[in-house]
Amino acid sequence: MMQVKGFEANGIEAKRFSKVGERFVNIRIDQNSSVTRISKASDDTASVEFRFTTNYAGIGYIRIEGQVLLSGDASTLVDEWTKTGSMPDEIANIVHNLIVSNCIPIALLVARDVRLPPPIPLPKINIQRKGSRGPGESVEVA
Repeated sequence: MMQVKGFEANGIEAKRFSKVGERFVNIRIDQNSSVTRISKASDDTASVEFRFTTNYAGIGYIRIEGQVLLSGDASTLVDEWTKTGSMPDEIANIVHNLIVSNCIPIALLVARDVRLPPPIPLPKINIQRKGSRGPGESVEVA
């Protein structure tokens, strides 16, 4: 079993193709995480290099590159990657979930800075009042 030892983003690239103020309806936002390379960092540590991309169909993109460090049986992981170009499903799930959970907040901040829509659906708040509330009742926000 491999354990996560570290996460590092070492490159962020963002580009907006649209002009400020242009309005778009139903923008398609695609997100993808991919492993680009796995190598041994030390006897028991593997370095998993990744690329996380958020594509805004025709209006821009955000790309984050970095690495995840895994400790455990690094030799077996590197050997399997070299032979098949893939990781065991259990390790792949851990790695991709870690990449997404760390990169979405980064992409959210970068999107704000380059004026792209947030890469996650923001919740819609709809407060509806039904008559008068009694004591101890409050407005529910979903």
